[in-house]
Amino acid sequence: MKYWISLVNTVEVDQFIAIAQKAEELGYEGITLPDHLAYPAVPATPYPYTDDGKVWWPNTNPWMDPWITLTAMGVATTRLRMATNIYLAALRDPFTVSRATSAAAILTGNRVACGVSAGWLKEEFDLAGVDFSSRGRRLDEVIAAVRALNSGEVVSYSGEFFDFKDVIMSPVPSQPVPVWVGGKSKAALRRAAENDGWLGVPLGNEAMKEVIDSLFELRKKNGRYDKPFDVLISAMEMYTPEFINSLDPAGTYHASVLPWTPSPWGRAFWVEEGEDHTQLDVKIRSMERFKTMMERFGLWEKG
Repeated sequence: MKYWISLVNTVEVDQFIAIAQKAEELGYEGITLPDHLAYPAVPATPYPYTDDGKVWWPNTNPWMDPWITLTAMGVATTRLRMATNIYLAALRDPFTVSRATSAAAILTGNRVACGVSAGWLKEEFDLAGVDFSSRGRRLDEVIAAVRALNSGEVVSYSGEFFDFKDVIMSPVPSQPVPVWVGGKSKAALRRAAENDGWLGVPLGNEAMKEVIDSLFELRKKNGRYDKPFDVLISAMEMYTPEFINSLDPAGTYHASVLPWTPSPWGRAFWVEEGEDHTQLDVKIRSMERFKTMMERFGLWEKG
């Protein structure tokens, strides 16, 4: 298991570069960054991953442009990988997504992955003038069109939402940017199984294994079982060697961790009483403590 630092709800954006550099030094695999394009002051749509439907961040939470930010962290490091978790690609057009992901991949030496999902916040789609009810189909088209555009060839595309002829994008990365898909709805799992990875939602180990097993069953049916597939787990309980060893061997497994960030699924165990997690030195100590604990249990695989 390799570990990724999640920057979700980390408001100290001026610390991001230093966090990335320290994560690389400690042997973490990567950094993930969330995305919102236009955030309403008072969201009315229920959040799907809390029992009461309420979001667990203030409406002043910063939402940095993910591709600019990940690129900045990438050029400040040499090995660390970067991913969006998640990028609301359905709110953009394929040309915007193609150019952003290509630039990030080129400038970081192919160390980025594009994590996407259909999105949950209707008001955000309304603000952007994008139909919320068709966002899943729109996302499928964005993924397909961007894969074509990022080939660097002259391409055409005709779909329900996007239609273009004889377009070439330049420059493009030397390797395809992996597409990881988040969510656990039937449509989200189908979409993940058709692409390069799954971004897990917060689940206990037993429920997580059931979802992962279903993903690989889908990949057997669609003929992609033997192709590389990344799974970024977001677990609600301690990993065990038994749990990790029970997972389908066709996958490459990673874990998303929030060492200093309190969440509805548990407090930040690696921040000690009296410490201020907004301070960079506390974040660094929490990363070190998490690594030490995983090493103690034999669960640390250096990135």
